[in-house]
Amino acid sequence: MAGKKPWSREEFEQKLQEKECFYHIHHPFQVLMNNGKLNQYQVQGWVANRFYYHTCIPLKDAAILANCSQRSVRRQWVQRILDHDGYGEDVGGIEAWLQLGEAVGLSRETLESQQQVLPGVRFAVDAYVNFARHATWQEAVCSSLTELFAPSLHQQRLDNWPRYYPWIKAEGYHYFRKRLNEARRDVRHGLEATLDYFQSRTQQEQALAILQFKLDVLWTLLDALWMAYIENRPPYHTEL
Repeated sequence: MAGKKPWSREEFEQKLQEKECFYHIHHPFQVLMNNGKLNQYQVQGWVANRFYYHTCIPLKDAAILANCSQRSVRRQWVQRILDHDGYGEDVGGIEAWLQLGEAVGLSRETLESQQQVLPGVRFAVDAYVNFARHATWQEAVCSSLTELFAPSLHQQRLDNWPRYYPWIKAEGYHYFRKRLNEARRDVRHGLEATLDYFQSRTQQEQALAILQFKLDVLWTLLDALWMAYIENRPPYHTEL
């Protein structure tokens, strides 16, 4: 029996875009946060745990570079590492997140110590980095396509947080402004690479599964935060 007919480029892109319904913008924790329903302790918990994710993004991107033999791709992808680690006068996204931490009342020492990182968050983020290390570079690039949906989330925070969380210092919003343009630029490159490489129907369905894996990672981060900061059931809460 003949295999399934591949989707057209336009159909395949639409299938990828439809994965937005699983993006963590819809997670109950994120919904509460973006509607001003969290207290300072809960916002700090999110900032501290999300920081671990951001410190691991350059490791993920370095893994993609290490597995990629195409110079033209490496020349573009390396910009992502520079965006997070910083270069020249650009302090980078990790430094911008540290500024966000200070803006919500956390010290740099607290963030960098990772003492507040939940086991579920660490496990999910590490799984993502390990995936990038062992996958082909095209598969790892595909996993980055959650950036398709990121700009709207950053914009929500810029629009809503100053109104709902007036106690957050204004300088803390630099990260979200920075990522608005960077994410749109990055996703164009990642999307084109994915559409070019995953051409058979089997490959296209594999790409959707890879994107779902990354969506699951982001959702799992918030599941862990929900248990610890909303249900007040942090890890080992049953310990005597």
